[in-house]
Amino acid sequence: MSSVTLGALAANFGRDIRRGVSKAVGIIEAARRDGVDLLVFPDAAIGGYIGDLRSPDPEDLPRALDPDGPELAAIAEAAGPMTVCIGFAEAAQGRRYNSAACLSGDGLLGIHRKVHQPAGESLAYAAGDSFRAFDTPVGRIGMLIDYDKTFPESARTLALDGARVIVALSAWPASVTDRAARLPADRQSRLFDLYDCARAAENQVYVVSSNLTGVTGSLRFLGQAKIVGPGGDVLATTRSKGGLATATVDIEADTQRARRVLNHLEELRPEIYRSHNSVGS
Repeated sequence: MSSVTLGALAANFGRDIRRGVSKAVGIIEAARRDGVDLLVFPDAAIGGYIGDLRSPDPEDLPRALDPDGPELAAIAEAAGPMTVCIGFAEAAQGRRYNSAACLSGDGLLGIHRKVHQPAGESLAYAAGDSFRAFDTPVGRIGMLIDYDKTFPESARTLALDGARVIVALSAWPASVTDRAARLPADRQSRLFDLYDCARAAENQVYVVSSNLTGVTGSLRFLGQAKIVGPGGDVLATTRSKGGLATATVDIEADTQRARRVLNHLEELRPEIYRSHNSVGS
Protein backbone atom coordinates (compact mmCIF):
# COMPACT_ATOMS: atom_id res chain seq x y z
CA MET A 1 0.00 0.00 0.00
CA SER A 2 1.47 3.38 -0.98
CA SER A 3 -1.04 6.18 -0.47
CA VAL A 4 -3.22 5.88 2.65
CA THR A 5 -5.71 8.15 4.37
CA LEU A 6 -5.15 8.70 8.09
CA GLY A 7 -7.98 9.87 10.34
CA ALA A 8 -7.84 11.25 13.90
CA LEU A 9 -11.11 11.72 15.77
CA ALA A 10 -12.12 14.30 18.36
CA ALA A 11 -15.47 13.37 19.91
CA ASN A 12 -17.45 13.01 23.12
CA PHE A 13 -17.93 9.52 24.56
CA GLY A 14 -19.59 8.73 27.88
CA ARG A 15 -20.06 5.79 30.21
CA ASP A 16 -22.87 4.05 28.30
CA ILE A 17 -20.99 1.18 26.65
CA ARG A 18 -23.77 0.10 24.31
CA ARG A 19 -24.25 3.67 23.10
CA GLY A 20 -20.49 4.14 22.74
CA VAL A 21 -20.10 1.02 20.60
CA SER A 22 -23.05 2.03 18.44
CA LYS A 23 -21.65 5.53 17.96
CA ALA A 24 -18.22 4.13 17.12
CA VAL A 25 -19.66 1.71 14.55
CA GLY A 26 -21.51 4.58 12.86
CA ILE A 27 -18.33 6.67 12.71
CA ILE A 28 -16.38 3.72 11.30
CA GLU A 29 -18.97 3.11 8.60
CA ALA A 30 -18.92 6.77 7.57
CA ALA A 31 -15.11 6.79 7.53
CA ARG A 32 -15.05 3.67 5.34
CA ARG A 33 -17.32 5.41 2.83
CA ASP A 34 -14.91 8.36 2.83
CA GLY A 35 -11.91 6.13 2.13
CA VAL A 36 -10.16 6.35 5.51
CA ASP A 37 -7.60 3.55 5.95
CA LEU A 38 -6.49 4.19 9.57
CA LEU A 39 -9.04 5.61 12.00
CA VAL A 40 -7.97 6.57 15.52
CA PHE A 41 -10.58 7.04 18.24
CA PRO A 42 -9.85 8.76 21.56
CA ASP A 43 -8.80 7.01 24.74
CA ALA A 44 -11.78 5.69 26.71
CA ALA A 45 -14.10 5.86 23.70
CA ILE A 46 -15.80 2.68 24.89
CA GLY A 47 -17.04 3.20 28.44
CA GLY A 48 -15.74 6.69 29.14
CA TYR A 49 -13.00 8.05 31.39
CA ILE A 50 -12.72 8.79 35.10
CA GLY A 51 -14.29 12.02 36.32
CA ASP A 52 -11.49 13.30 38.55
CA LEU A 53 -7.75 12.92 38.03
CA ARG A 54 -6.71 13.73 41.59
CA SER A 55 -9.12 11.48 43.49
CA PRO A 56 -11.22 9.23 41.23
CA ASP A 57 -14.27 7.74 42.90
CA PRO A 58 -13.67 3.97 43.26
CA GLU A 59 -17.43 3.45 43.13
CA ASP A 60 -17.74 5.30 39.81
CA LEU A 61 -15.16 3.86 37.43
CA PRO A 62 -15.61 2.88 33.77
CA ARG A 63 -16.57 -0.79 33.46
CA ALA A 64 -13.60 -2.93 32.43
CA LEU A 65 -14.12 -5.13 29.37
CA ASP A 66 -12.71 -8.40 28.09
CA PRO A 67 -10.73 -7.60 24.91
CA ASP A 68 -12.17 -10.82 23.44
CA GLY A 69 -15.71 -9.73 24.28
CA PRO A 70 -18.54 -8.56 22.03
CA GLU A 71 -17.71 -4.84 22.22
CA LEU A 72 -14.36 -5.02 20.41
CA ALA A 73 -15.73 -7.77 18.15
CA ALA A 74 -18.37 -5.30 16.93
CA ILE A 75 -15.66 -2.70 16.23
CA ALA A 76 -13.57 -5.25 14.30
CA GLU A 77 -16.56 -6.36 12.23
CA ALA A 78 -17.40 -2.76 11.32
CA ALA A 79 -13.76 -2.02 10.46
CA GLY A 80 -13.52 -4.61 7.70
CA PRO A 81 -10.47 -3.64 5.59
CA MET A 82 -9.81 -0.54 7.72
CA THR A 83 -7.41 -0.37 10.64
CA VAL A 84 -9.13 1.07 13.73
CA CYS A 85 -7.55 2.03 17.07
CA ILE A 86 -9.86 2.64 20.01
CA GLY A 87 -9.54 3.14 23.78
CA PHE A 88 -11.32 1.18 26.51
CA ALA A 89 -10.92 -0.05 30.09
CA GLU A 90 -9.48 -3.56 29.90
CA ALA A 91 -10.05 -6.39 32.38
CA ALA A 92 -7.07 -8.78 32.51
CA GLN A 93 -5.47 -10.99 35.17
CA GLY A 94 -7.75 -9.57 37.84
CA ARG A 95 -6.66 -6.00 37.08
CA ARG A 96 -8.10 -3.09 35.13
CA TYR A 97 -6.00 -1.17 32.61
CA ASN A 98 -6.43 2.00 30.57
CA SER A 99 -5.91 0.31 27.20
CA ALA A 100 -6.02 0.82 23.46
CA ALA A 101 -6.85 -1.87 20.93
CA CYS A 102 -5.95 -1.87 17.25
CA LEU A 103 -8.36 -3.90 15.13
CA SER A 104 -9.35 -4.77 11.60
CA GLY A 105 -11.86 -7.21 10.16
CA ASP A 106 -9.25 -9.90 10.86
CA GLY A 107 -9.50 -9.23 14.59
CA LEU A 108 -7.12 -7.82 17.22
CA LEU A 109 -3.82 -6.59 15.72
CA GLY A 110 -2.27 -5.09 18.82
CA ILE A 111 -3.01 -3.80 22.30
CA HIS A 112 -1.32 -1.20 24.52
CA ARG A 113 -1.77 -0.63 28.24
CA LYS A 114 -1.03 2.91 29.39
CA VAL A 115 2.35 3.00 31.11
CA HIS A 116 2.62 6.53 32.54
CA GLN A 117 -0.08 7.59 34.99
CA PRO A 118 -0.72 11.22 35.99
CA ALA A 119 -1.99 12.40 39.37
CA GLY A 120 -4.38 9.86 40.91
CA GLU A 121 -4.98 7.70 37.85
CA SER A 122 -3.17 4.81 39.53
CA LEU A 123 -6.15 4.59 41.90
CA ALA A 124 -8.34 3.62 38.94
CA TYR A 125 -6.02 1.60 36.68
CA ALA A 126 -2.98 -0.65 36.85
CA ALA A 127 0.02 0.50 34.79
CA GLY A 128 1.25 -1.19 31.64
CA ASP A 129 4.89 -2.16 31.31
CA SER A 130 5.91 -2.08 27.64
CA PHE A 131 5.92 -0.25 24.33
CA ARG A 132 5.83 -2.45 21.22
CA ALA A 133 5.20 -1.76 17.54
CA PHE A 134 3.23 -4.19 15.39
CA ASP A 135 2.24 -4.73 11.78
CA THR A 136 -1.10 -3.60 10.32
CA PRO A 137 -2.62 -3.22 6.84
CA VAL A 138 -1.33 0.39 6.77
CA GLY A 139 2.19 -0.53 7.92
CA ARG A 140 4.00 -0.87 11.22
CA ILE A 141 2.53 1.28 13.99
CA GLY A 142 2.81 1.79 17.74
CA MET A 143 0.31 3.16 20.25
CA LEU A 144 0.53 5.64 23.12
CA ILE A 145 -2.20 6.65 25.56
CA ASP A 146 -2.34 10.35 26.52
CA TYR A 147 0.29 10.96 29.27
CA ASP A 148 2.61 8.42 27.62
CA LYS A 149 3.43 10.98 24.93
CA THR A 150 4.82 13.42 27.52
CA PHE A 151 7.85 11.14 27.78
CA PRO A 152 10.12 11.14 24.69
CA GLU A 153 11.35 7.64 25.51
CA SER A 154 7.87 6.21 24.84
CA ALA A 155 7.68 7.28 21.21
CA ARG A 156 11.42 6.67 20.67
CA THR A 157 11.02 3.05 21.79
CA LEU A 158 8.24 2.55 19.24
CA ALA A 159 10.23 4.21 16.46
CA LEU A 160 13.24 2.03 17.21
CA ASP A 161 10.90 -0.97 16.99
CA GLY A 162 10.09 0.03 13.42
CA ALA A 163 6.92 2.08 13.83
CA ARG A 164 6.34 4.48 10.94
CA VAL A 165 3.12 5.78 12.50
CA ILE A 166 2.63 6.53 16.18
CA VAL A 167 -1.00 6.52 17.22
CA ALA A 168 -1.67 8.67 20.30
CA LEU A 169 -5.11 8.14 21.83
CA SER A 170 -6.01 10.66 24.51
CA ALA A 171 -8.49 11.64 27.17
CA TRP A 172 -6.55 14.86 27.69
CA PRO A 173 -8.28 17.59 29.74
CA ALA A 174 -7.68 21.26 30.26
CA SER A 175 -5.53 22.14 33.26
CA VAL A 176 -7.10 21.03 36.52
CA THR A 177 -5.13 23.58 38.58
CA ASP A 178 -4.97 26.69 36.40
CA ARG A 179 -7.77 26.50 33.87
CA ALA A 180 -8.01 29.25 31.24
CA ALA A 181 -11.29 30.88 30.29
CA ARG A 182 -10.87 29.69 26.68
CA LEU A 183 -9.62 26.22 25.73
CA PRO A 184 -7.12 27.44 23.08
CA ALA A 185 -5.41 29.54 25.76
CA ASP A 186 -5.15 26.71 28.28
CA ARG A 187 -1.66 25.56 29.26
CA GLN A 188 -2.53 21.93 28.57
CA SER A 189 -3.82 22.89 25.12
CA ARG A 190 -0.39 24.22 24.23
CA LEU A 191 1.41 21.20 25.66
CA PHE A 192 -0.89 18.73 23.89
CA ASP A 193 0.00 20.24 20.51
CA LEU A 194 3.67 20.61 21.41
CA TYR A 195 4.07 16.94 22.34
CA ASP A 196 2.36 15.75 19.15
CA CYS A 197 4.68 17.80 16.95
CA ALA A 198 7.83 17.06 18.94
CA ARG A 199 7.30 13.29 19.00
CA ALA A 200 6.76 13.28 15.22
CA ALA A 201 9.76 15.49 14.42
CA GLU A 202 12.29 13.89 16.74
CA ASN A 203 11.48 10.38 15.47
CA GLN A 204 10.66 11.37 11.86
CA VAL A 205 7.37 9.47 11.90
CA TYR A 206 3.70 10.26 11.44
CA VAL A 207 1.70 10.97 14.60
CA VAL A 208 -2.05 10.43 14.49
CA SER A 209 -3.42 12.07 17.63
CA SER A 210 -7.01 11.75 18.86
CA ASN A 211 -8.74 13.17 21.93
CA LEU A 212 -12.03 13.36 23.76
CA THR A 213 -14.23 16.45 23.74
CA GLY A 214 -16.90 17.52 26.19
CA VAL A 215 -17.00 17.13 29.98
CA THR A 216 -16.75 14.15 32.33
CA GLY A 217 -17.04 14.95 36.04
CA SER A 218 -14.57 17.77 36.75
CA LEU A 219 -12.63 17.25 33.51
CA ARG A 220 -13.11 19.31 30.36
CA PHE A 221 -11.43 17.68 27.36
CA LEU A 222 -9.50 19.62 24.73
CA GLY A 223 -10.24 17.96 21.39
CA GLN A 224 -7.40 19.03 19.06
CA ALA A 225 -7.21 15.78 17.08
CA LYS A 226 -4.58 16.04 14.38
CA ILE A 227 -2.29 14.42 11.81
CA VAL A 228 1.39 15.41 12.13
CA GLY A 229 3.95 14.65 9.43
CA PRO A 230 7.48 13.29 10.00
CA GLY A 231 8.85 16.84 9.88
CA GLY A 232 6.64 17.94 12.77
CA ASP A 233 4.20 19.79 10.51
CA VAL A 234 0.46 19.66 11.28
CA LEU A 235 -1.31 18.40 8.15
CA ALA A 236 -4.86 18.48 9.51
CA THR A 237 -6.52 19.36 12.82
CA THR A 238 -9.97 19.64 14.39
CA ARG A 239 -8.73 22.35 16.77
CA SER A 240 -10.87 22.41 19.91
CA LYS A 241 -14.01 21.23 18.12
CA GLY A 242 -15.25 17.72 17.52
CA GLY A 243 -14.68 16.18 14.12
CA LEU A 244 -12.34 14.06 12.04
CA ALA A 245 -8.94 15.31 10.88
CA THR A 246 -7.76 13.45 7.77
CA ALA A 247 -4.72 13.46 5.51
CA THR A 248 -3.80 11.27 2.55
CA VAL A 249 -0.10 10.44 2.63
CA ASP A 250 2.58 8.00 1.47
CA ILE A 251 3.95 6.83 4.80
CA GLU A 252 7.06 4.99 3.60
CA ALA A 253 8.09 7.56 0.98
CA ASP A 254 7.53 10.49 3.34
CA THR A 255 9.47 8.82 6.15
CA GLN A 256 12.39 8.02 3.84
CA ARG A 257 12.39 11.60 2.54
CA ALA A 258 12.48 13.00 6.08
CA ARG A 259 15.45 10.76 6.94
CA ARG A 260 17.37 11.15 3.69
CA VAL A 261 19.98 13.61 5.00
CA LEU A 262 19.47 13.65 8.76
CA ASN A 263 18.40 10.26 10.11
CA HIS A 264 17.77 10.73 13.81
CA LEU A 265 17.46 7.06 14.66
CA GLU A 266 20.69 6.09 12.90
CA GLU A 267 22.57 9.01 14.42
CA LEU A 268 21.68 8.25 18.03
CA ARG A 269 24.60 7.98 20.50
CA PRO A 270 23.10 5.83 23.28
CA GLU A 271 26.53 4.91 24.63
CA ILE A 272 27.08 8.47 25.89
CA TYR A 273 23.60 9.28 27.19
CA ARG A 274 23.26 9.19 30.94
CA SER A 275 21.17 6.28 32.15
CA HIS A 276 18.35 6.86 34.62
CA ASN A 277 20.59 5.38 37.32
CA SER A 278 23.09 8.23 36.95
CA VAL A 279 20.59 11.11 37.06
CA GLY A 280 21.53 13.37 39.96
CA SER A 281 24.87 11.70 40.54
